[in-house]
Amino acid sequence: MSHVDAVSRPRRMRPRDPHEAHRVATPLELFFDLVFVVAVAGAAAQWHHGLAGGHLGDLVNFVMVFFAIWWAWMNYTWFASSYDCDDVPYRLLTFTIMAGSLMLAAGIPDLFDTGQSALVVSGYAVMRFAMVAMWLRAAASDPRGRRTALTYAAGIAVVQVLWIARLLLEGHTQLLASFFLLVVLELMVPVVAERRGITPFHPHHIAERYALLTLIVLGEVILASVQAVQGALGQGAEKGLLPLVVGGLLIVFSMWWLYFKREHAGLFEGGIRSTFLTGYGHYLVFASVAATGAALGAAIDAVQGEAQGSARAIGIALAGAVAVFVWCVTLMHSMAGAPRAQTRFGAATGALAVLVAVAGPPVGLTVLTAGLLLAGAVAHHVWGARSGVDRPAPEGAHPTWRSAHSTW
Repeated sequence: MSHVDAVSRPRRMRPRDPHEAHRVATPLELFFDLVFVVAVAGAAAQWHHGLAGGHLGDLVNFVMVFFAIWWAWMNYTWFASSYDCDDVPYRLLTFTIMAGSLMLAAGIPDLFDTGQSALVVSGYAVMRFAMVAMWLRAAASDPRGRRTALTYAAGIAVVQVLWIARLLLEGHTQLLASFFLLVVLELMVPVVAERRGITPFHPHHIAERYALLTLIVLGEVILASVQAVQGALGQGAEKGLLPLVVGGLLIVFSMWWLYFKREHAGLFEGGIRSTFLTGYGHYLVFASVAATGAALGAAIDAVQGEAQGSARAIGIALAGAVAVFVWCVTLMHSMAGAPRAQTRFGAATGALAVLVAVAGPPVGLTVLTAGLLLAGAVAHHVWGARSGVDRPAPEGAHPTWRSAHSTW
């Protein structure tokens, strides 16, 4: 039977083998990521404009909309790792989620303008109800995982109805309080569901999926930065750009190096608590990378004299995003067994970047300093690896961690 014939036939959505050899991201998953990064770019662009315009309250809107993007991406990613059957219904439901992400992306400007967007909620609803359909298919095909799958389906559906009802609320306080309440409920759905049975995700596949999205978001940062520099050069604003260009490149290259200096699959094999901490913690990793790109764009606007916002505030926003990234990656590597010296150095790197920005130097110098600090962290890691100080922890170094597929 040809591959096309196999795909055209609906299949039972049986659980995948969590120890399957050579499990890699599929072309559909890569396509999925590329569509989702449109929404990521939209959120970053709006924060860029808000930061450059002095509307610092837009950071709240960025945090809110980025959660919706990340949560929908993460839910699908973990489900696919466990139940990807690659038949026609599965592909169509995946396309539905992708269409929902594009609807959400189209509504981002409205959300930043008014704090509420029916289009964003509609796009999110499309993605979430498609996931309900996915989990119901899994429940029908996997007797062992039926309770878990039904818990996911019910939890997602109930919380999504509450998101739709939130459109009736008015006032900044009500909207903000209800957002964080619903975020807590969203985060609790997997916690409750996984207590009924761990879904058979593939740790190495999950680690690759997270790494691929990190690469794509870093690529979006480079694209946005290059476009901003091109715009500045087109207006004859060469003066002051060199520190921004050098610092920006150092930041992006160092972010890549620091993220990929260790294999992350072990964090998804170390126990359910480690798995949740790493999975959820990547919200801050992805958001901080996107926010770094937005702040770099705003910094270029400031050098051009086109930013209405404070150059100092822009520098603090950039340094804050860089610091959050470094601290999150440092914590993950610490969990993976990195030496304490590396952990302390990473913590200090983020803190120094923020302190320099708070001191208020020219924004170009703030960017350059942040880049040099990250490059220093990379050099410290390389030196530690060569001298034998920064070696991976031996197998079994974390005896308190249990298999991710064990019980709580």
